[in-house]
Amino acid sequence: MPASPPAHSRPALAPVIACLVAVYILWGTTYYAIKVAITGFSTFFFVGTRFVVAGGLILLWQFARGAPLPTLAQWGGAALIGCLLLLAGNGTVAMGEHWVSSGAAVALVSSVPLTTAAWSCLFGERTARLEWLAMAVGTVGIAIMLLGHDLRASPLGVAVVLGGSMCWSLGTVLARRVALPPGATGFGAEMLCAGIAGFIVSALARESWAFSSALRPWAAWSYLVVFGSLIGFSAFRFLVERVSATLATSYAYVNPPVALFVGWWLGHERFSAQLLIGLPVVLAAVGLQTWAHTRAYAANQKA
Repeated sequence: MPASPPAHSRPALAPVIACLVAVYILWGTTYYAIKVAITGFSTFFFVGTRFVVAGGLILLWQFARGAPLPTLAQWGGAALIGCLLLLAGNGTVAMGEHWVSSGAAVALVSSVPLTTAAWSCLFGERTARLEWLAMAVGTVGIAIMLLGHDLRASPLGVAVVLGGSMCWSLGTVLARRVALPPGATGFGAEMLCAGIAGFIVSALARESWAFSSALRPWAAWSYLVVFGSLIGFSAFRFLVERVSATLATSYAYVNPPVALFVGWWLGHERFSAQLLIGLPVVLAAVGLQTWAHTRAYAANQKA
């Protein structure tokens, strides 16, 4: 069962709600924005520029306000979590969207709360029976989605996105177990480290570092830097540090319908019946897992 923060460290309700709204709605729109951005940038060059700019801006703001420099151990933790969440997690979504639609990508990513619970179990946290049932139901939902033509036709894209989701889940769990710079400095350090790593991967892959001359990729890139990274990722990391991993990843309920709507509305994407049937099964499993976690936590509080 994902750990919950001790009672004395629980934040005020208003910032938690604001951050949840940010990751629920803003992140749901980023999948289509990524789809547009990668039409004008090489995949990991896009990842590098996005997160170096976003992370650099946050760190410059923090240092101007007198925030201390991270320690060597904190830089190491930021590099680990940043690469798991943003390079391996977010970067592979960008890669996978070369082969699958933005809606199909977010449907696969909807399993993140379930894989987060699985990683938590591997790290020795107790997992309730209902959570195991939820993971089994979620697996069935993913299997149904994979039968659809939009995913069956792109096994490489599916494998890349699912692999990235596993890395994101692992980063979410490890973020509570490694040394990280406090507050916004931590967010910025993670983005900067992930961006630098993105440039390294891009160079090793011999990607083009040419900038697009088209307006739409630049507009999407700018939207992702401001709303996806500066606002959205900072809100997510705020939640990871202050609430349970289960609540922090509950954006998986709302991101899929938002992304499906945006992909259909702006990108004219079409989705198979299997994806539209399997996705509610996965979301139901996520709901069951969250309810099981909340129930077990309440029982522990009374004990």
